[in-house]
Amino acid sequence: MEDIKLYIDYIARFTEAAGIITIVAGMAMALIRFLFIRQGITPRSYRLLRQELGKAILLGLEILVAGDIISTVVTNPTMQQVLILAVIVLIRTFLSISIEVEIEGRFPWQKRTDN
Repeated sequence: MEDIKLYIDYIARFTEAAGIITIVAGMAMALIRFLFIRQGITPRSYRLLRQELGKAILLGLEILVAGDIISTVVTNPTMQQVLILAVIVLIRTFLSISIEVEIEGRFPWQKRTDN
């Protein structure tokens, strides 16, 4: 049973690392596009840069939440660990909604208005 916990712990660490790598890679790709690729074709767009950065952060946050959930399941969860996980998930959910509003200009539950 200890071997399974060890492997699940590795999976949780890998998932957390994947979330961080996703954010960093997304940030790098957005900055490269902003600085080089789009420069000759269209004028630089700060709004497009913010949208691409926001998407990378959102995806990374979702992966990090999954890693936190996996790592909490591995241990014998105490009430304190569950509360810490709940606070982390709430903070990351709030950040996700805030970034979604920044990217889309509306709350996720609002209908899209195509003009």
